[in-house]
Amino acid sequence: MARPDRLFRLLDLLRRLPQPVTAARLAEATSVSERTLYRDIETLRAGGALIDGAAGFGYTLTEDSALPPQMFTRLEVEALVLGLAEVQMAGDTALAEASRTALAKITATLPERVQRQALHAVQKTYRFERRPPAPESLSLIREACWEEEVIAFTYTDQTGVETRRQVWPLSVVFLDRTLMVLAWCCLRQGFRRFHLHRIAGAARTGGSFRPRRVPLLRAFLAQLRDEGEATRQRKRAQGD
Repeated sequence: MARPDRLFRLLDLLRRLPQPVTAARLAEATSVSERTLYRDIETLRAGGALIDGAAGFGYTLTEDSALPPQMFTRLEVEALVLGLAEVQMAGDTALAEASRTALAKITATLPERVQRQALHAVQKTYRFERRPPAPESLSLIREACWEEEVIAFTYTDQTGVETRRQVWPLSVVFLDRTLMVLAWCCLRQGFRRFHLHRIAGAARTGGSFRPRRVPLLRAFLAQLRDEGEATRQRKRAQGD
């Protein structure tokens, strides 16, 4: 691992691991000797990171010069902790790990008093009934949305009929019990919602629909709002 990459990883570990964290654990995580680890700590300190501790006692990152200082109200801190905890329970493995890393980075930029509020937040989240684990295709679909790449997959509808689809993925929606993909379907030539657990054999096709994802997603969401409003009006009319 190149030294700049190793220093970046070391700083990230100091943000994320329970502190104080020992030199032995940091050295193992960065694949260096403890002697090299001590030199890396001094390099980070010279760069402006305030790291308390010493050999034999462990290290604590008290101020992170690599991240801009931030300030949140106590309620905003609670909202951040609660929201990211929900992601850890609802997302796939990669998304859950990203939420933990994000919280560590945010917490590292807070003043000490507010850091304590984040570490000991009052509000927690827990799901007794969790949705099934996210399919492996979630990562591919998420990246295809980012890159605006056309994907193909086999889709099984609620009646058990399978069709091969080629779509422009627009968004992944986390619902109470399932995940859905909002997309433009090339086969049906229209917007469609696909249950992620009914998708099999997802693969990139090499095609691109850049830069159409954002306007298409806006149009799809507007269509969904219109459909929802029409349904509400129909129910009100039936109630009258």
